[in-house]
Amino acid sequence: MKMPRSLSLACAVAIAFGSAGVAMAQEALTEAQVRARLTEMGYTKVNDVKFTDGVWKADARSAEGNHVDVRLDAKTGEIYPDEQVANLGEADVRAQLAAAGYTNVHDVDYAGGIWNAEADDPSGRDVEVKLDPKTGKVIGKEKD
Repeated sequence: MKMPRSLSLACAVAIAFGSAGVAMAQEALTEAQVRARLTEMGYTKVNDVKFTDGVWKADARSAEGNHVDVRLDAKTGEIYPDEQVANLGEADVRAQLAAAGYTNVHDVDYAGGIWNAEADDPSGRDVEVKLDPKTGKVIGKEKD
């Protein structure tokens, strides 16, 4: 008996994200996993998937048919659509970064559904960081 494509994809995603959850916490997602995650969450016409600035980025259509730019946490697969409203303000982001040991925080802005900032990380490297708009957790970091 042939399994419908959507069901087989859902099974593959469940296996990849369920049983491999421990491994994924330590390794970055692959492009195939990013595409599967977006499809599982109802996105269609997923294009231009690329890893940049420490996060995955893609263009897609939302379940409502709207064009959206999305970013994904490279380790957890958490999706951040560009039309998302931030729960934190700039002062909150600066406080989160300071608490995590970042210094010289500047160029803090909210764009594309996530917070962005430039700072020196705890080891003194100049980095660009991407933060979760709800929690302020660093989801991506790349040398500036």
